[in-house]
Amino acid sequence: MRYLLTGGKLLYARLTVLAFDIIAIAWFMFRAIRYHQVSGNAVLLELIVAFILAQLIGSVFVMLAVLVRCLWRRMMAVPVDESRRRLLSKAAVYPAAAAGLSLYGSFVERDSLVERSYDIPVHRLAEDGYRIAQLSDIHLGAFFSVQDLETLLQHTAAAKPNLLAITGDLFDDNAQNHQAARLLERYVDAFPDGIWYCLGNHEHFRGVTAILEDLSHTRVQVLVNECRQIPGRSIFLTGVDYPMDRPHFADLSKEYMEEALEKLPAGAPTVLLAHHPDFIDLAAERAIALTLSGHTHGGQFGILGLPLFPVFKYTRGMVQKGESYGYVHCGNGSWFPCRIGCPPEIAYFNLRAV
Repeated sequence: MRYLLTGGKLLYARLTVLAFDIIAIAWFMFRAIRYHQVSGNAVLLELIVAFILAQLIGSVFVMLAVLVRCLWRRMMAVPVDESRRRLLSKAAVYPAAAAGLSLYGSFVERDSLVERSYDIPVHRLAEDGYRIAQLSDIHLGAFFSVQDLETLLQHTAAAKPNLLAITGDLFDDNAQNHQAARLLERYVDAFPDGIWYCLGNHEHFRGVTAILEDLSHTRVQVLVNECRQIPGRSIFLTGVDYPMDRPHFADLSKEYMEEALEKLPAGAPTVLLAHHPDFIDLAAERAIALTLSGHTHGGQFGILGLPLFPVFKYTRGMVQKGESYGYVHCGNGSWFPCRIGCPPEIAYFNLRAV
């Protein structure tokens, strides 16, 4: 802004943008925390987020430009005035690029669904080629409606997997959760071996008791620290709850795993559904063939297939530990409505007998 305005006008513009950002963020967080959902006009919310994100991206662009300019001056002995003149002449590029990237992430890539398929070797598997589809982190709310969920289920069913696994954080809007449970019930028959589900942290945020009650009236197989054999198959599915006590997360994770595997036959082909990817290591210690997880949204921002903010040990994609495999799903929805370099996905896993 300092290239366009000066003096009091510049100060006024900066204060106006700052006030807008503070009010918008405070309103967004208040609605999300106080009412347990982000309600309201989704397009308006998306535009607000895109505007704030554009400022952040623009700031990064400017910082990188200043860094490059300083390095260039040191290396090439470019006069300060000439360098500044070039920077000023191209100053409009930074906000334009930032706005374009922000709008792309908010309105294009966030809806650009990709499909990925993986072959997983499994010992003692009787059903070579058994196919599992995974969805995760749908986050019902202003940015993902029940109608969007139905479209996603239709798309997934069209690929004809044997089974659909959903690894948590679907039920994230108390105004839509009941309707979403009924929708899942209608789609159980679209998958020969049904729909299987494990809980995420957002199910706990939104009232896990009510959500489980809704699901109890459906044929969705909800796994809470337990294992079940797929009827007529050699495969066992096991699922763990999300440990909500952060100070005791590691201990609870081990406790949940032990409880879930208590009745699992030794050596049985097993797939674990666990919302948090930390369970991948625990599953590998117990020789579980495949662990499906989510929670991270793949970082939501990435470059060249790698997350920009790898705050988790496993943030996205396939992990192999010995003969055990784990997958961290990039998510289908998002609490923050923007994705750049990390589109939503449907993941398919073809189990191969070895």
